[in-house]
Formats: sequence, C-alpha cells, structure tokens
Amino acid sequence: MLAAYRPIFSLLRGTAFLLAASGLHGLLLPLRGQAEGFSTYALGLMGTAWAGGFVAGCVFAPRLVRQAGHVRAFGAFAASGAIIALLTGLLIGEIQWIVLRAFTGFAMAGCFMIIESWLNEKATNENRGTVFGLYMMVTYASIMAGQMIVAAGDVNQESLFMVAGIFFCLALIPTAVSTQASPEPLRDVSLDLRGLYANSPVSFFACILIGVANGAWGTLGAVYGARIGISTPQIALMMSLVVVAGGVLQMPIGRISDRTDRRYVLIGAAAASTLAALAIFLFTPRFGSFVIVMTAAYGAFAYTLYSLAVAHANDHAAPEDFVKVSGGLLLLYGFGTMIGPVIGSALMTAMRPESLFLATALAHFLLAAYALLRISRRAPVPVDEREAFKTLPAERAVTPESTRLDPRTPVVEEDRTV
Repeated sequence: MLAAYRPIFSLLRGTAFLLAASGLHGLLLPLRGQAEGFSTYALGLMGTAWAGGFVAGCVFAPRLVRQAGHVRAFGAFAASGAIIALLTGLLIGEIQWIVLRAFTGFAMAGCFMIIESWLNEKATNENRGTVFGLYMMVTYASIMAGQMIVAAGDVNQESLFMVAGIFFCLALIPTAVSTQASPEPLRDVSLDLRGLYANSPVSFFACILIGVANGAWGTLGAVYGARIGISTPQIALMMSLVVVAGGVLQMPIGRISDRTDRRYVLIGAAAASTLAALAIFLFTPRFGSFVIVMTAAYGAFAYTLYSLAVAHANDHAAPEDFVKVSGGLLLLYGFGTMIGPVIGSALMTAMRPESLFLATALAHFLLAAYALLRISRRAPVPVDEREAFKTLPAERAVTPESTRLDPRTPVVEEDRTV
C-alpha cells in the first residue's frame, strides 16, 4: 500500500520545504520592515504585490511550463524564490521589497501549479481523497513550521533570509532527482465573471470580501503584533494559531452546513468573526497571551468562510463545471487579497494598530448582510442534492490547478490535463 504513495511522498517533501520557506519569508518581511521603520502603507503594498504576482502566475505560468517542461520550470521558479529571499536580505528598502514580493508571488504560483498537477497525475480515483487530505495537512503544517522558525531567530539579522533561501533550494531536490514521468501540460486558467455570478451571487461576492479580510490580516497581522509590543515568538504563534484555529473549525462548521442552508452558516460565521474583530478593536488587548487567544477566536470563524463559500457555489454548479467554478472563485479571492492590505494599512496609519480589525470587520459584515439579502431571493439546494463539504486552505497556498485534485471533481479522461 505504501509503495503506491511513494512518488506522492516525494512530492510532498518538496512541497513542505517550499511552504515552510514561503511561511518563513512571508512573516519575516513585515517584521523586519517594521524594525527598519517602513511605513504601514508600504508594508501593506508588499501584500498587494504578492497577491498580484500570485494571480498573474496562475494566469501566465501554464504557458511557461508548457515551453520549458515541469521539471525545468519548477527548478526555475524555486530557484527564483531562493534568489529573491536572499536579495531581500541584501536590498533593504520599501520599493525594492514591494517589487521583489510581486516576483515571489508569481514564482510561488508557478511552483504550486506544478506540484498540484503532479499530485493529480499520481492520484487515482480510489486514493484522490487521501492524497488531497495529505496535501492539506502538509499545507497547514509547513506554513506554521515556517512561521515558527522566525521565533527562533533574530529578525534584525540576515540569517533568517538565508534559511528561507536554503528551504527554497531544498524544495528543488525531490523533483530534480525524481525519475517519474512529467504530467501532461497545464491548462490555461480562465475567469468567467458573468458565469460565476449567475451560478452563485453570494459566493461571487463572498470570495472577494473574504480575500479582502484575509489579505489584510495575512499581510499586516505581524505588523499589528509588533506595533502593540508583543514579542516575536508570540507574533509567530499568533499568526500560526489564527490559521490553525480556522482549519480545526472548518470540518464541524462544514458538517453543520451540509444539513441546513449554507448561507445561514456563512452568515453566522461572518457575524462571529465580525464580533471577534470588533472586540479586539474596542478592548485593545496588549498582553501577549490574551492577544493570541482573541485573534485565534477571530481566525476560528474567519478562516472557515472560504470553504463555505466554495461549497455553496458547488451546490449550484453542474459536476462538469466544478473545476471552472472553484478555480474562478480562487482568482476572485486573489483579487480580494490585493485590496485588503491597502485598506488595512490606511486604517492603521490613520488610527491605532487595532484598526486593522475594522477592515476585516467591514468585509465580513458586508458578506453577512449580502448573504442575508439573497436568502429571500433564492431557495436553498435540497440537502440530498448538495456536494459534501470539503476543507480548503484559508491561506494562498493553492492554485486553480488544485481543483482537479479535489475528490469532488468528476474524473473523465479528456479532463485529466495534468
């Protein structure tokens, strides 16, 4: 049995190093930028640049992979990540880092698309659910591990930039020495805005608004922690537990949504995350442990919303449209993550550090209000006709290519493009 998973384990090892590098580098930059005196607006633009590069990578990387092949393209993308990580340690400046973050986002999108297509090629109808679950586990664990490495180092030194570069290089090894045949060429990613809205207006706007909230927190959460004076280890733990809390709560909330109108569950989770965010803004906690508990409570609800929105959209989509709908919603989420850091940084600059949570609260409140409005306009899908809920990463660590790995995707020979 284990022999059948051996090629997958090799790919997952490379994935773990890649995500650890991305998690480490993504947390290190705002902390070092804060220490260097970068403006909050500039730190927010780094998140916008990364998200913009990631979305661009999802669109253009398949063309590069078709020209160079999977192995060479993955080598180029991972090597670019290592070079950029080292350059950010050498070139300390707001403009330089904003530009380099855009290239990092592009390179990461290319790497993830290749890994996901390779995993899908190795998965079978019988084990796709297991492979998908393993990929999700590696995603959460590796991002958290990378972030926690920051707690063991000194953000004011160059050593952490070097560690990030080493991890990017380590991600190359499993793929470079693999004797497995390369998957078929990647498909181009398309975005049918009219079709996505017609399928599910709630999911359409929800994914944008969830991207706004998650983009603001993911980019500026570390800056918030530094500004209120908690320690670097506490910041790393805070950023990790927000995502982990969301991951833990996804399944129980998802199971509830399988038994009732998902929009009610979406409204409830959005309202809970809005209240948690407003509580942090109003009570302004500054003691490390209390901050961690309150932000984890916020993440427990905020980081379930994307999976709920995608599940609701898939309830209304035909099975053959699953890839198109899920991939399109992921791009909409990406556009939202480009907007969130700009709004969050503006509020933090105009007010106090906790104003970051005003940006997330506004996005989640609008989501809940719009979903409530739509309940009276469209009947829910009958329970026996719904797709079973599946957990999805709340961080930007997957691409539209991952939808072909999802066990809900119907497998037909002409659709196996990876």
